Amino acid sequence: MDTSLQDSSSGPAGETPPVGQVLDGRYRVESRIAVGGMATVYRAVDTRLDRRLALKVMHPSLAGDSAFVDRFIREAKSVARLAHPNVVGVYDQGTDGTYVYLAMEYVSGCTLRDVLRDRGALRPRVALDVLEPMLAALGAAHHAGMVHRDMKPENVLIGDDGRVKVADFGLVRAVDSQTSVGSDTILGTVSYLAPEQIEQGTADTRTDLYACGVMFYEMLTGEKPHAGGTPAQVLYQHLHEDMPAPSAAVPGLAPELDALVARATARAADGRPQDAAAMLSETRDVRARLTAAQLDSVPPRAKDPQPGLAEVLSAGTALGEGRMRSGFGPSAGPEESTSVLPRPAAAMHEYGHGHGPGDGHGDDDLNRTARYAAPPRDGGPAHDGGPGRRRGGGRVFLVTLTAMLLLLVGTGVWYINSGQFTQTPAVLDKTESEARKVLGDSGLDVKVTRDHSERVERGHVIESNPDPGDRIRRTGTVTLVVSRGPEIVKVPGLAGTPLSEARSKLKAAGLEAGTVRQKFSEDTPRGSVIASEPDAGSERRPGSPVALTVSRGAPVDVPDVVGDDEDSATEDLREEGLKVRIAPERVFSEEDEGSVARQTPAEGSPAAEGDTVTLTISKGQDTVDVPEVEGMKQKQARKKLENAGFEVTVRKIFFGNKVFSQSPGGGDEAPRGSRVTIWLR
Repeated sequence: MDTSLQDSSSGPAGETPPVGQVLDGRYRVESRIAVGGMATVYRAVDTRLDRRLALKVMHPSLAGDSAFVDRFIREAKSVARLAHPNVVGVYDQGTDGTYVYLAMEYVSGCTLRDVLRDRGALRPRVALDVLEPMLAALGAAHHAGMVHRDMKPENVLIGDDGRVKVADFGLVRAVDSQTSVGSDTILGTVSYLAPEQIEQGTADTRTDLYACGVMFYEMLTGEKPHAGGTPAQVLYQHLHEDMPAPSAAVPGLAPELDALVARATARAADGRPQDAAAMLSETRDVRARLTAAQLDSVPPRAKDPQPGLAEVLSAGTALGEGRMRSGFGPSAGPEESTSVLPRPAAAMHEYGHGHGPGDGHGDDDLNRTARYAAPPRDGGPAHDGGPGRRRGGGRVFLVTLTAMLLLLVGTGVWYINSGQFTQTPAVLDKTESEARKVLGDSGLDVKVTRDHSERVERGHVIESNPDPGDRIRRTGTVTLVVSRGPEIVKVPGLAGTPLSEARSKLKAAGLEAGTVRQKFSEDTPRGSVIASEPDAGSERRPGSPVALTVSRGAPVDVPDVVGDDEDSATEDLREEGLKVRIAPERVFSEEDEGSVARQTPAEGSPAAEGDTVTLTISKGQDTVDVPEVEGMKQKQARKKLENAGFEVTVRKIFFGNKVFSQSPGGGDEAPRGSRVTIWLR
């Protein structure tokens, strides 16, 4: 897709951009942000709610194609279902004349591609800080039944506040919609295609994980894992070569990170985690096992020490003088990069216009005063102290007084509205002492609370109230939430504990009971826990599942009691430590009436002490009268006997066709389903 940007006054060839227009009587289009092959993204204002947003407008030349319009609307409906802080939100979808548009969340910041281009490789801690919210966003999509199918650094937005958001769900499909060969489909970006996308044209949740694994490699090393002179060479490498280990390019990198990349980028989809939620759990486990030194190691291709994600981004208003991105930027072109418009001129300071001293209005008043006090141009009467001078002096005094009053009022208005306020400094991810110093230098008081965080290092700032950039009185107080680090709990000892009590202990410890597996045990009472996975004393994050192995009791060989009378069978089973249940319905069988017709489980089946064996009691054989068929022809006799529930055997003497004898005889009783033999002559 072509990602070149044209002058903001013009759109794609032959099309008139909507800049300056109000679409649908609501969205005022201010300026263009980027152009893609299917749509142009504009910065706009929702005049009804008075908020800034991004407007993705389909090229009018494509609006007549129902397939394009359907895909556009599908994108809106898909993403609108995802209410997740790491997904760029869709607010509205509509049509105004030839303009088909999406109204979306506006994100000011840069893309992951911008960060990689300007910062090179990232420290493992920073790379994980980006990867985890990416997986959280995809996990929400996968849970909702959607696959992104075009994950790449250009579609990962990083806001000025450090928040990571996944954008451009234009290629989403339902999880169970595997094929992707329709004319309205874009398969993705070469460097991030999974083997199954290339070879079979299919994509599921694991396809997104492959692309995330490639991006994680790129963040750790500062380069793509597969490089080739042509796209065909890159595709060949995806199909036939395993992903190289990041540590080959970054010596000393933790082997756990190599394993995480290899897991996400397994060439066989079955070798990857099932979905993004599963990979997020594995990623968090990897982070928990790494030391601070491993997390903060600086890769060779890093362009600066990169103390943290917040610093990468705050320094990175230097990334192209603060690139501004909207929710759905243009798709990558041949180099997989996304061009962006430079940030417009900085907004005027709050009191730079309108009411403050020296703002223009005050100067005009002073100029007017000077003109009134100047001598007449026609060289009028000299100021000799006569009546004329007294009248002139009074005018000057009045005008001067008026000007001073206007100046004082303007200064007061400025102070009330702006002068007593400042902006809250950005201190996210700084240490507590650094944040206190920054806020103290701004004249602000500090209040500190503490909370656990899986993403922010212990002792660093998680968030501030007010938020960075919000207006605050110059003597106000900023409340900081400082990280205690990830919350870690220990798995309690559960061996020998009844299952219900074990569940309660796990819940009290902040953990969840996971898969429960049963196993025979001669040492542990039936229904009690034999072991847990992970073991007692292991450290895990709150909410982690703990698998339990529960005792079925000592193994018992189930005896054969079929044919025994009910009382005798019950006694034999109970002697073996088994419980007995008598089925409410009795059945006809070959066994005598009142004896056991069948048992469940059967003889020799594995069972444990305390298991229940169900016995079905016999009603005896189901006997019926045998019909009289002597003298009938073969066909008529066979039909009558079969209708009565018997099987028929035919014996012929010579070539006869009439029954002259039968066994059992007509009128005799025989079990239903038994065989009657007839002789013909």
